[in-house]
Amino acid sequence: MIVFEGLDFTGKSTQVEILAKSLREIGLPVTMTREPGGTKLGEAVRKVILSRENMDLLPLSELSLFITCRAQLSAEVIEPALFAGHVVVSSRFRLSSLAYQGYGRGLDLRLIEQMNEIATSGRQPDVTFLLDLSAENALERRGQESDRIEQEDLEFYRRVRTGYLDLTRGDPSVHLLDATRPIEEIAAGVLRHLGL
Repeated sequence: MIVFEGLDFTGKSTQVEILAKSLREIGLPVTMTREPGGTKLGEAVRKVILSRENMDLLPLSELSLFITCRAQLSAEVIEPALFAGHVVVSSRFRLSSLAYQGYGRGLDLRLIEQMNEIATSGRQPDVTFLLDLSAENALERRGQESDRIEQEDLEFYRRVRTGYLDLTRGDPSVHLLDATRPIEEIAAGVLRHLGL
């Protein structure tokens, strides 16, 4: 399982699509997915999480909704795909909750890790590509149609970035990528890291 992580606006979805295409071109079966979402229920919950009509959503409620999506995605999509021999390529997974709801919202990291462990039946990514970008640069990319979470301020995004860097420091399964680089260069770096 290969996961792309990072702040909003770092190009995760684009890199998921490019990598999936490259893997298919060499004959590998690929399942692409994203969080929140990826299942019928997950996509419905995604709308609740991201809607600007829900600005009063509590941090714990937000976490619970993300965990709900992750549990459904793990059971309905990820595990069956891996069992069938597919390479799963995902935009976001467990690390997002630790960075966003842990560092960003201030929820207890141990609680989040316990909920992650249950929701994923212990599944961890084989490789995580962390698309790193300063909070300032990330928010410069924010468009007019930003969602509820994308509406957060600079300090929130700084905390989340700090979380990503703290949580992945020294983890050999995480490869840091400079998200200021051109899309094609990032994609080439991903393929090189995977030995493709």
